[in-house]
Amino acid sequence: MATTLAEAAKLSQSYLQRGVLETFVQASSVLDRIPFMTIQGNAYSYNEEATLPGVAFRAVNGSYTESTGTVNQKSESLVITGGDADVDKFIVQTRGDVNDQRAVQTAMKVKALSYQFQNTFFNGDTAVDALSFDGLKKRLTGAQVISAGTNGASILTDTTSIHAFFDKLDELVASVSGLDGGNGALYANASIIGKIKSAARHINADVFVEQDINGKRQVVWNGIPILDAGATAAGALVLPQSETQGTSTVASSIYAVKFGQSEGDQAVTGLTNGGVQVYDLGELETKPAFRTRIEFYTGLAVFGGKAGARLTGVLA
Repeated sequence: MATTLAEAAKLSQSYLQRGVLETFVQASSVLDRIPFMTIQGNAYSYNEEATLPGVAFRAVNGSYTESTGTVNQKSESLVITGGDADVDKFIVQTRGDVNDQRAVQTAMKVKALSYQFQNTFFNGDTAVDALSFDGLKKRLTGAQVISAGTNGASILTDTTSIHAFFDKLDELVASVSGLDGGNGALYANASIIGKIKSAARHINADVFVEQDINGKRQVVWNGIPILDAGATAAGALVLPQSETQGTSTVASSIYAVKFGQSEGDQAVTGLTNGGVQVYDLGELETKPAFRTRIEFYTGLAVFGGKAGARLTGVLA
């Protein structure tokens, strides 16, 4: 059974690992809720329905024409992500009274790793980085990509545009089977979320701010949280306001994602073998420094054709 990193942190007996998992949760609006299914080996193979078998009515003493369904076999591979954090013995000795220097460096490494995973979750492309995994932008196609308008659509131009936008938001949610506030979320950049809140005030729409189970403040639309996809470690928006939609070059996307714990949930599920692994390697032989290593064998699976959807062409 899959578990979220927040639940894994509660169960961890290692103080160092628990601190790492808790930092993951605090630093990412994806990692704080996506379940990770533990798999054996370095890949997970599964069958996806392609065509259903035929059925028919028959007469008494009649017969059926035999037919069978077809499936497509798919496979998701694990990738390796992580890093080493070295702290010189001199710093530990002379600055340890101010902060636990190794803990500070470990927390920074975890934060950077969280940023990397969150960005890859949406924008990953193995054609660009063969060592990573494909994100939702590349995986979602066809009817799961909805256009807000030929040249994009503004949220706040007037009352008509506000209603048109919320209609598109409803269409986006409806494109993800079974999506609700308990199993998924909508993701946008901070600017778009601000516009949604403002638009809702104009027409008294059902948008409000509440705290989630982790104490974070979140905007909610019809019970489904609208979360900030955040930024990369370099400060660039994960969902930038620089996508091209027709003649517009300042558009963005909103993603609807349903999370699931297994293949049967037909949703978006994280994969792992061993979870987040943290090693205190102690003092190095090659230099006077202490090393902490963090590794995460992970991957992403989109088990259902309607596990996620993307609304493109949203103008701020």
